[in-house]
Amino acid sequence: MTPLLQLLEEAGRALLGMLSLPYFYMALLFVWWHAKQASTLQRRLFHVRLHSSLLVAGYRILSGIAVGIVISLVGLTAGGRLDETTLLCVWIATAVLAIFRLRYICLAYAAGALGVVQSVLTWIGVSAADGEAVQALLDIDAAGLLFLAGVLHVAEGLLVLWQGSKHAVPLFLEGKRGKPVGAYSISGLWPVPLLWLVPASGADAISLPWTPLSSGDSSAIGWSLAAFPVLIGFTTRTESRWPERKARETGVGLIVYGAIVAGLAAGTWFWPQLGIAASIAAFALHEGLILWGRWRESGRQPVYVQHGRGLTILAVLPGTPAAEMQLQAGERITKVNGAKVNVKEQLHDALQLQSAFCRLEVVNREGEIKFVQRARYAGEHYQLGLILAPDEDAEWVAAPRSASLWQGLQRAGARRRRNAPLAVRAAEAEAEAAGAARELAAGEAQEPPAGDGGAAPAMAAPEGTASGEVSAAGANGGAAQAAAAPAQPGGDGSSDPDALPPRKARR
Repeated sequence: MTPLLQLLEEAGRALLGMLSLPYFYMALLFVWWHAKQASTLQRRLFHVRLHSSLLVAGYRILSGIAVGIVISLVGLTAGGRLDETTLLCVWIATAVLAIFRLRYICLAYAAGALGVVQSVLTWIGVSAADGEAVQALLDIDAAGLLFLAGVLHVAEGLLVLWQGSKHAVPLFLEGKRGKPVGAYSISGLWPVPLLWLVPASGADAISLPWTPLSSGDSSAIGWSLAAFPVLIGFTTRTESRWPERKARETGVGLIVYGAIVAGLAAGTWFWPQLGIAASIAAFALHEGLILWGRWRESGRQPVYVQHGRGLTILAVLPGTPAAEMQLQAGERITKVNGAKVNVKEQLHDALQLQSAFCRLEVVNREGEIKFVQRARYAGEHYQLGLILAPDEDAEWVAAPRSASLWQGLQRAGARRRRNAPLAVRAAEAEAEAAGAARELAAGEAQEPPAGDGGAAPAMAAPEGTASGEVSAAGANGGAAQAAAAPAQPGGDGSSDPDALPPRKARR
């Protein structure tokens, strides 16, 4: 049997072995849970979510599998000694580092720390005869771990560039002096199934026709394939940048970091003295990447806030009138149907000036004025599918990044604002609900009796809520929700001049 066929057969056995164990399925559940937490947080903040958690999780799972195939092909040129002892040392190092900071739960930190410890033990002259623990540390293939960590970070950067802004999560945060501000979370979690070359001996060892980087002489060693799942993920927040730009900066930074670490690790196989530099770089450059991102955010004014000069858009729900009009996060709506709007209540009133049509004056991200317009149809969101930047009525905000793990798990990381006007907000919500009920009752009283061509008013349930549930207008930050639709034209040709055209009339 040729080496290539042996390699394919070994790959099949390794993949079947991975699928027979629960770890890959646990990784899939973690990905779904991460997406579900983001949806739950959005519902808590503004009562609607941008994307389905199952859709986001499925997209990330497929992307992770595709990236795993590419990394596995790259790994065929490198290889490494990833035995049970090495993996146990990685888990122990990760647990110890997590005591100091949760963000240290990362292969790059664990591999860098183990590489530094190994270099120090070698430098002071410690040998394997000094104990089993010392022998396990000296036998670690630190270069192989660092190379794998670098390649995974390159893949992570590519995924952030590809999907970061597409699935960015809008947030309400508590800014300085307790004022609520809008922000975006660029985050993701991907399951990556890997096939990795590992040294082997015996009848099952494969003699490769090429020389992996981790072995100077392929004829002196046999190889096999190990299959295992890896979870890669990243999260960052921005209050002062557009989500597309933040995702681009984050992705490029991760790619550069991963390439440097992987290059230094590969050099260690040829010049062992480079190992300490690669280990320190894996730790220090990762910290530098985080600090650089925070420095870029510091000292800049938030862009997702309400200044009283129009209404700032935080996000646009997909498939809504606002999305069709190509409105973007960070733009400001200054006029609706000729009326100035500075608070969300004025937006609602201005939209009622023309029930079948809307014309918006918008200040775009570059500060230029543009005009957008569109017909309105029955059953659409009464606020066009806009999520507005938070105002003082916002009740819930996302917990800060420095919060504990337990606080992050509670309510998907949401917490009540310390300065939220609870009594005022409850009274306003109750008044709005009562007003909506009165308007509905008045509309029903004005309808023609059955048989005169009249039709009952249609109620549209807000996206992301149970059927029949109607939320108060703008209860928290101006999230888009549905309201009662005007009566449809009758069968005899008579119609209300203010009624919205039926959906089938759209061209």
